[in-house]
Amino acid sequence: MIFFAIGILLFAIAKQIAKLFPNVSFILPLLRYTGLAIAIISLSNASVKQIEAGQVGVQTLFGKVQPTVLESGLNTINPFVEVNSMDIKTQNYTMSAISTEGEKSGDDAIRALSADGLEVILDLTILYSVIPAEASRIYREIGLDYRNTVVRPIARTKIRDNAVYYDAVALYSTKRDEFQAKIFDGIQKDFKERGLVLEQLLVRNITLPASVKAAIESKINAEQDAQKMQFVLQKEKQEADRKRVEAQGIADYQRIINSELSDKLLQYETIKAQKEIALSPNAKIIIMGKGNGQILINDK
Repeated sequence: MIFFAIGILLFAIAKQIAKLFPNVSFILPLLRYTGLAIAIISLSNASVKQIEAGQVGVQTLFGKVQPTVLESGLNTINPFVEVNSMDIKTQNYTMSAISTEGEKSGDDAIRALSADGLEVILDLTILYSVIPAEASRIYREIGLDYRNTVVRPIARTKIRDNAVYYDAVALYSTKRDEFQAKIFDGIQKDFKERGLVLEQLLVRNITLPASVKAAIESKINAEQDAQKMQFVLQKEKQEADRKRVEAQGIADYQRIINSELSDKLLQYETIKAQKEIALSPNAKIIIMGKGNGQILINDK
């Protein structure tokens, strides 16, 4: 609209010159037409507004927010309105104990009290977006800085309000999903009332007090030691069972041998062995018992 004002100014100047200096009338048409052309071109440009993809335009006329929202692309508008673009793409807001991860520098994690009176530290990421049809209301009631006006305080408050219903260890382990679902429902409801959509909520990390963490680690180590001892005992039992079976087998073998062998059978087996030796072509010495005496055979 600056060029429009310049064009109107030139046109007005031309009229004043015509009154003060009637002898220079030859230059007046040039000034008039130039000013008029600048004003028309400026007015034409101001009547068209391009909105980028993933954004909407909020119109204000003399400070009053207009209800009509401009969509992405070319839009014909009142040349006197001011257009502010608002992002409707998915945005994220992270609150983390690590200074380089969060939206704010330094430790921005959420500190909350659990049901057992312990302080837990939570890292959180929120994915959200602006409802396009609600952009004008957000601009009128909240402004463009809705991240710090709505997103951040609501998220931190809901975390603290719900953490008091859970023990610290339960938040860390068994009740984590339930806790996340509960705060999601609470934040989603409040966001919707303010023209925002909560797309996803991620509880990225839960840090317990050092004393609780040490107790959990001690319990885990004790459970691991118990499992290890159980394994050792099971292995020893299996070894004892193996030895018992082996001993039983040896005992059964000896019982069978003792019950089936007789003196005559032993004498018969001895004669067979000696016969095989005697028939061998190799040199041998055989000592055989006969009553209380011995018989010596030397075969070469």
